[in-house]
Amino acid sequence: MTATRVVVAAAACACLVATGARGADFYAGKTITLTTYGAPGDSYDLYARLLSRHYARHIPGAPLFIVINEPGGGGLRAINHAGVTAPRDGAFLTVASQALLILEATGQPGLQTSIGQFNWLGSFTQSNNVTVTWRTSRVKTLRDAIARETIVGATGAGGGSSAGPLIYNATLGTKFKLVYGYEGGVDIDLAMRRGEVDGRGNNTWAGYKATAKDAIRNGDLNVLIQTGLRKEPDLPDTPLFLDLVKGDAAREPVAAFMSYAVSIARPLAAPPGVPAERVALLRRAFDETMKDPEFLAEAAKLGAEIDPMSGERVQDVVARVLATPRPVVNQIQATLGLPVK
Repeated sequence: MTATRVVVAAAACACLVATGARGADFYAGKTITLTTYGAPGDSYDLYARLLSRHYARHIPGAPLFIVINEPGGGGLRAINHAGVTAPRDGAFLTVASQALLILEATGQPGLQTSIGQFNWLGSFTQSNNVTVTWRTSRVKTLRDAIARETIVGATGAGGGSSAGPLIYNATLGTKFKLVYGYEGGVDIDLAMRRGEVDGRGNNTWAGYKATAKDAIRNGDLNVLIQTGLRKEPDLPDTPLFLDLVKGDAAREPVAAFMSYAVSIARPLAAPPGVPAERVALLRRAFDETMKDPEFLAEAAKLGAEIDPMSGERVQDVVARVLATPRPVVNQIQATLGLPVK
């Protein structure tokens, strides 16, 4: 048995060395284009640019990186570029909007390639989604949001910034009123600070920690509810959606759908069709980057939470959400005002 293990280990090492050598042959002298739907200054942009400064150290051949912002359509513009026209050789990557998984699972139009066909390389964080109001709003708690109308900003109907509040309205009795049309999270945050809306319908807690450190420190944000698979350590007193409906046969499956869907909070993907050996290399490099002391030191300086999920795990979550039973999907579609198929 010992000899067998030695042979297997040697074969595995030889495979890794061979893959690394082939990767070096491909990536040496190359430039990787890294896109994100986030506008300059938001948390998607922050994570993409942070990764671009460290990822190459863990990729054989040490390629250069260029970061491009492709805002628009709640992430559809960027993901459709990645899925349809971008190179499929491993030299093009994208930090995708987490809302796209909900969009596809609920049968909404716009995606030109299934999210399930992308090669998911990992997620920077598993941060919960939160709905917040600004300190000047009369709505300070979830109980307040149930008692009175709460106006929150969102990008577009059916997107991630609207799905949460609409589902809370249907399952918890909140009275969120959505104002659509904002281009992105930065615009919604500005509107919230100016008092145009009470708050923002949806964002990750990690996103706020990265882009609104002063607001958190000063107590300017009222965090009404959080959605994810576990409570955020920073938010022990903020109700978790799953906890509020636990044991309810009608509502718990909806909360579970949302909680899994948002657990891949800031995911990184390669387009469909990238050679499997390069996907494996990029996944391994991502995992190594997430443990890199220099990367972690800069992330801490920027306030960018790192609570990573492996590419294999992200791929599993995507498959699970896309395989949600039809009755649950129908219930969510009805809640979001979408055609029930």
